[in-house]
Amino acid sequence: MRAGRLDQTITLRSVTYEDDGYGGQVPVETDFADLRAQIIEESTDEFVRNYGVSTERLRIFRTRWLDGVTLDMTVVHDGRSFNLKQIKEIGRRRGLELRCSHAGP
Repeated sequence: MRAGRLDQTITLRSVTYEDDGYGGQVPVETDFADLRAQIIEESTDEFVRNYGVSTERLRIFRTRWLDGVTLDMTVVHDGRSFNLKQIKEIGRRRGLELRCSHAGP
């Protein structure tokens, strides 16, 4: 993986739960890692769903290997949050391909 192609910055965020003092748990979003990444593919697909037509933005980010990345995390790029749909390992712990989707405008 060539460093010159990693021209974007993304942030991986995870959700942890903290005690609210009353016996309940409150979700808290924390930054897991800031990474350099390359955008491989960017598209907008329209899906017909039960409630009508919706537009979903799909992006694939390629980045260096990082242990501990899970599908529960979100990827933040250019102020937009993307849900992780698939994580593919490149080589033997050489890199990751993060397939993400963003619903909305």
